[in-house]
Amino acid sequence: MSHTIHRLAVVLAAVLTTLVALAGVAAAHVGVSSPDAEPGGYGKLTFRVPSESDTASTVGVRIAIPEEAAMASLRAMPMPGWTVDMTTTRLDDPLEAHGQEITEYVSVVEFRAENEGVGIGPGEFGEFGLSGGPFPDAETLSYPTVQTYSDGSESAWIEPTVDGAEPESPAPVLALTGEATGHDADADDAADEAAVEEAATSSEAADGGSATATTALVVAILGLLAGLGGLALGWTARRRTVSS
Repeated sequence: MSHTIHRLAVVLAAVLTTLVALAGVAAAHVGVSSPDAEPGGYGKLTFRVPSESDTASTVGVRIAIPEEAAMASLRAMPMPGWTVDMTTTRLDDPLEAHGQEITEYVSVVEFRAENEGVGIGPGEFGEFGLSGGPFPDAETLSYPTVQTYSDGSESAWIEPTVDGAEPESPAPVLALTGEATGHDADADDAADEAAVEEAATSSEAADGGSATATTALVVAILGLLAGLGGLALGWTARRRTVSS
């Protein structure tokens, strides 16, 4: 009996280790948050990028802005040791901002570390800021993002979240809040750019994914314990029957 219980304990420990590892991976995806983004307004976007690799550093972050999330004005916050490249794309449906027709918008923003030493190392995370507007009239906006590592591998966070079910590699999703304020960011861009806001806290989407992973882990553990308990009782009953 003691030998069997010992084997069950070993199996339980191995399964728990695997579940915890899987929960950590599920929660460690790229997220986006904003303290002030709202439909029709201007605000700052903060992309939080954890480095999942145990051996390589994150040296590139490529953020795509789909046309449905297009903004007339978009700027990147400087990052020491990183370069920023912006790609513009012609709009099928031009935007109007400040009485002008906007026919092109920034569709891709790519941050690249100048060398591996300034990359995001294993066990670390980095934050990358964008500022712009006006945001479109929508409840949520998705920003597919590709993360590049120093060993040449990539993590593509590009899958859409459908009906609240988070995919394996979800694209960062921003929830827009409040009503349109009509705030004219171009009127005070100089002041806004000089006083860079503090990095935003973890995105609600990331927090929600972490909570979901934790709940799933607890349920799995409880189910496993119940199953092992039943197995032990069944084994004991069988021993008693044989002994009789």
